[in-house]
Amino acid sequence: MDHRAILGIDLGTGSAKALVVDRDDGRLLGEASAAYPTHRPEPGAAEQSPDEWWRATIYAVRRAISAAGNPAIDAIGLSGQMHGTVTLDAERRASAPAIIWADQRSALDAIALTEELGSRLIEIAGSPIAPGFQAATIHWMRRVQPERWETTAFALLPKDYIRLQLTGDLVTDPSDASGTLLFDVNRREWSPELMAAAGVDRSQLPDIAPSTARTGTLSRQAGLTLGLLPGIPVAGGAADAPAAALGAGVIRPGELLLTLSSGAQAYTPVNVPAIHASGQLHTFATPFDGSHQVARFYTMGATLNAGLALTWLRDQVLGLTDDDALERISAWAANGPVGSDGLIFLPYLSGERTPLFDTSARGAFLGLSAEHGPDAIARSVFEGISLALFDAWEVVQAETAATPDQIVLAGAGARSLLWPQLIADLFGLPVRVVSGGDQSAFGAAILASSSIGADPVELADRWVRYELELEPDSVAHARYLELKPLFRDAYRANKVIFERLARWRN
Repeated sequence: MDHRAILGIDLGTGSAKALVVDRDDGRLLGEASAAYPTHRPEPGAAEQSPDEWWRATIYAVRRAISAAGNPAIDAIGLSGQMHGTVTLDAERRASAPAIIWADQRSALDAIALTEELGSRLIEIAGSPIAPGFQAATIHWMRRVQPERWETTAFALLPKDYIRLQLTGDLVTDPSDASGTLLFDVNRREWSPELMAAAGVDRSQLPDIAPSTARTGTLSRQAGLTLGLLPGIPVAGGAADAPAAALGAGVIRPGELLLTLSSGAQAYTPVNVPAIHASGQLHTFATPFDGSHQVARFYTMGATLNAGLALTWLRDQVLGLTDDDALERISAWAANGPVGSDGLIFLPYLSGERTPLFDTSARGAFLGLSAEHGPDAIARSVFEGISLALFDAWEVVQAETAATPDQIVLAGAGARSLLWPQLIADLFGLPVRVVSGGDQSAFGAAILASSSIGADPVELADRWVRYELELEPDSVAHARYLELKPLFRDAYRANKVIFERLARWRN
């Protein structure tokens, strides 16, 4: 009990993460995680159980607090996967599995909303709509599962379901709300025009509170479940991408954060929401409302298949079940040559967002020969994911004119022995890897501290530390410059085939 501490919780796509940090200096005291599956009951579906989320959160929190030496917790912060939809009945119980961001069944609904709203969609929301975004999911649900929607009293984002379990309150924050495509990114409030198009009533959506605000306190029942005292303040928190940026210290315009998690993102803060005529990028709200001298918005290019592609390689292709399987795959990849000896992997296993916005895009190995072994195959998967992320970044850079002098790298993929150097070589920029545990949970902890009086900008500047700094290799960078157009042409050459296969399968 020597420390006064802060608890940060991140509800990710694959697991719940909890970390405990010292309230004074942000030093990591303990962390833990617990995984849960994604269920795919039909083609295109991606669902998760809110009950499994809560059980994983309980496990991760209790383990993290124990690892930290059971300090007194002064505040709790939340972050979580963006865009997903949890439907609640009138008793505030989850009425069905949650539909998460990777779900592709609302592709037609995303198209319909885009056509109905026209230019107003990006003018209001700052972003094109993609399958799995809450607005598209609700539109799909009303069309395909009307009985479910008729009994839906409330629609929540994933992290806010955890808040409900902690406090009993229905609240979200601007950064997560902006990822629903039901939110006016300029006014920082729910948009009547977007709600009407999706078919959702304002009474079905939670209140919006600042990310740094207290949104309730830990209930007696939740305290007993987690082994914590009731009454601990719970902050508004943030969506996982801006929470990770805060936890990595990337909060000022022109800086670049790359996150490597289940998906991957290229993220740069901006002063004003850009209206991207290309419709390839997302501009969402940061946790900051203008009272701090940092960016209120960020522009992001998002790819759908990063860690998901590695998990696919491990589980579905190689059938590896041992605990260090991903480390073994990374070691194989490290032994492969730059460019994987002429093998290209298209990582679009779940379609793709930036810059393709193509739900029919699929994965492929091109150039595969009898000479390619596990080293080249593993490396091609790492390279294909990274090349897709570079494509997303080039659109971000073109639209924002950002000229970063370094990359801040975060997410589970940043812990790889191979990936940070590969990113440095491909992008041709120095890479700094953030230390201190899961960055989204760390950002949530910073927001929790701000809910009890701390300055989040000062904390980000003082608490964020880096454990690794890498310079690009000029020879490898030149090779990747040659590979980039081949990678892009590989998708273009197969686009029609992907579309025909999608129609044939259906």
